Amino acid sequence: MSTEDLPASTAKHWQDCTDVYDFLEQIRLRPSAWLSGGSLRDLQSMLMGYQVALGVHSINELCDFWHGGAFSQWLGTRLGGTSPLGWAADIERNTPGDSTPVDEFFRLLDAYRSDASHASAQATATRLPGIEYMINSFVTLFWRKRLLTQATERLEDCGFHVIRLEAGQWSTERDMHRAMAAALDFPDYYGHNLDALNDCLGDVACYGGYDDAPDGAGLALAFSDYDRFTTTCPRAAQVVLDIIADQARQATVLRRRLICLVQSNDPQIRFEPVGAMPVMWNSEEWADSK
Repeated sequence: MSTEDLPASTAKHWQDCTDVYDFLEQIRLRPSAWLSGGSLRDLQSMLMGYQVALGVHSINELCDFWHGGAFSQWLGTRLGGTSPLGWAADIERNTPGDSTPVDEFFRLLDAYRSDASHASAQATATRLPGIEYMINSFVTLFWRKRLLTQATERLEDCGFHVIRLEAGQWSTERDMHRAMAAALDFPDYYGHNLDALNDCLGDVACYGGYDDAPDGAGLALAFSDYDRFTTTCPRAAQVVLDIIADQARQATVLRRRLICLVQSNDPQIRFEPVGAMPVMWNSEEWADSK
């Protein structure tokens, strides 16, 4: 959609806005009423709050403005890179002298909405279920169990085979191996060690029967209470996620999909990069992780 095709904006009460873009148009019309001192970082915080509210109330609305989200990725391509401070800092750093960061944001917003590649990316996300859990990393963190449940149900509706594992019940590494072997139907000769897990999970990811059905979308491993396992077996907990991420990447070469959803009761939990990629929070809770 080109900016010329967008409807003309009129001032309205924020409660009458229909989506995030309608809300942004109200800010564009009266920036001084919304942004103290014209701060673009205030707008970034406001949009993160908007994203959190969508997650809290389980509202299915596309909102692309969290750090590392679609808008950030598009902006990084346009500017030739991004900083860890977020898209507001990137825009501020690249604002020309005859403009302001807020004006520059809205100019870029119009370009983003009309960009054909962005529209294509959205269409791809619709055609490829689960892609939102594969774009940045094959391992995605969750805090609220409700959101994990919703994610797994959406994946099942799209044809994914979801295997749920209660990691909070694992007191030892051997408990983990027994549970994984049973859930993934590993062969009897499974060695119950991390090297054997890597080998057998690779067979499941790349050659297992989960994707044989015509409507099969892939395999999703959903761990609950993973923080408890991380506390008792920190090294194994890290290596398990690394193995999953590495095998998921190899599976994509064969046009198969393996993703991992990890729920933690500790919102401050952190992992080292897995499969050479960071373990990131899901989009609904990204702002909460801060």
